[in-house]
Amino acid sequence: MDIYATREELKSRQKNIFDLKLNVAYYARVSTDKEEQKTSIEHQWTFFEQLISDVKNWTLVDGYIDEGISGITVTHREEFQRMLQDAKAGKIDLIITKEITRFARNVLDSIRYTRELLDCGTAVWFRNDNINTLDEDSELRLSIMSGIAQEESRKLSSRVRFGHARSIQNGVVLGNSHIYGWDKRNGKLFLNPEEAKMVQLIFEKYALGNWSTHSLEQFLWECGYRNYKGGRIDSHVIANIIRNPKYKGYYVGGKVKIVDLFTKKQKFLPEDEWVMYKDDGTHVPAIVDEKLWEDANRILEERSKNIKLKKTSYKQDNLFTGLIHCAEDGAAYWLKVRNVRGKAAKTWVCSHRIKQGAVSCRSKPVKEEILLEMISDVYNNLAQSNKSILHKYLELYEKEINKTEGTEEKIDNIQHEIIVLEQKRDKLLDYNMGGYISDAEFLSRNKVFTQQIAETKANLEQLKSMKPLSKTELTDQMDRILDYAKEYSCVKPKDITRAMIENTINNIEITPVNEKKAEVMIVFKSGSLHSSESVIPALGQEKTYTTETGYEYVVHSGISM
Repeated sequence: MDIYATREELKSRQKNIFDLKLNVAYYARVSTDKEEQKTSIEHQWTFFEQLISDVKNWTLVDGYIDEGISGITVTHREEFQRMLQDAKAGKIDLIITKEITRFARNVLDSIRYTRELLDCGTAVWFRNDNINTLDEDSELRLSIMSGIAQEESRKLSSRVRFGHARSIQNGVVLGNSHIYGWDKRNGKLFLNPEEAKMVQLIFEKYALGNWSTHSLEQFLWECGYRNYKGGRIDSHVIANIIRNPKYKGYYVGGKVKIVDLFTKKQKFLPEDEWVMYKDDGTHVPAIVDEKLWEDANRILEERSKNIKLKKTSYKQDNLFTGLIHCAEDGAAYWLKVRNVRGKAAKTWVCSHRIKQGAVSCRSKPVKEEILLEMISDVYNNLAQSNKSILHKYLELYEKEINKTEGTEEKIDNIQHEIIVLEQKRDKLLDYNMGGYISDAEFLSRNKVFTQQIAETKANLEQLKSMKPLSKTELTDQMDRILDYAKEYSCVKPKDITRAMIENTINNIEITPVNEKKAEVMIVFKSGSLHSSESVIPALGQEKTYTTETGYEYVVHSGISM
């Protein structure tokens, strides 16, 4: 729609928007933000669709509804973003929404997105606020109304921060409900015997000085310990467990401070500003004694300093940094560069082998030129047999998703449960602001609701991580991989770039078999929404590469699940 011409037409011919032939959409949102909400979300979309259908000059394009999402920012509102894309594509002339607080709680966002929509020929009608961006004075009125909405968000955030501070003062354990070694209930930690045993193993073995976090990752996997998604407990998670003072029975709170409400920017405070003290065991029961905790942390600190000195191993512009791992001990491969006859000879070596010595790992160094040859050949293989590969992968994938039957229904139920809890919490704030309950009672009840919501959302995220792609989505992802393979199949090994590798490859795992042989698994990305721990070896046949010394690399390729 031509905004200028439409404005002139409305002025000169004394028409209103109902007289114009327009493609119309509506936007609605239900959130945790305070709002006098007279109807449910179902009534909102019914009302909008009836309103649009009653105007003979209007054509309904689509409805965009974000449920259970805060209006403070728009970056995480999927339907809002989809609406913007459709408007930019020229599909929408007018968007109807209930009021400014449903669109954005931030003045900058309100102005920015209404301007952005006007630039692409889309007006916004805030029905309850009687603001239509086709009116020339709409931006001034919009600024005033958005400023009021932004102030409401600031006040609400201040109350939440006050409640957060009071919870810390009262020794309530905040943060993630998933913390290894304990079960969290009502702001207290209770020992989980099986997980506590795992935590003790981590500290006992690491404090010996001959175990790394990578080797512990492999050890825990072999012992049958799994993360909350059923995969490996990552070496970084293990390092964080070792650093956490809670495991020696200390209460820790106030690590993070939100410095900007609207960007959600956080500042991680230095340790001397944390609220930390030895607990009496009622809120944070110890899993290891203080001496064992100190011994493990002394080793971790020393190793961290040593690793920081090896700067050449962490250059982000290297082709395979962070992608190659040794199956023997779980360690990443590091790049070693030597000067041979004036040329740089690049070799990738298991970092565990570098740190602990050659006897610590059976893996062999692998030249970068051989790795590039492997990848080039795999691209060619994919490009030549893409249809058979796609069919085989879809067949294997369908067997995998049978394990997640019923997930959609569970997700819907939990989402509904979250909405109900948030509505109850919002009503509680209304009672407090109306003077029906005291601040102390509000803080006490609000804490309970907030805890329940956090725990329920954690359960929701865990279920969503198990949600498989639809067959159509999966086919699209596979087609993208195969398109990349076709595009890169003519590229010579020496011309392969980091961007090409990142577009297609999830990781490369090298497994030493014996003194003369290793297996290499090149795992391609699938774009799957659920756990990528498992791999389906469905991408072509194996190929063997022999080095100058007679060492063999047998290459397989697969795709992450």
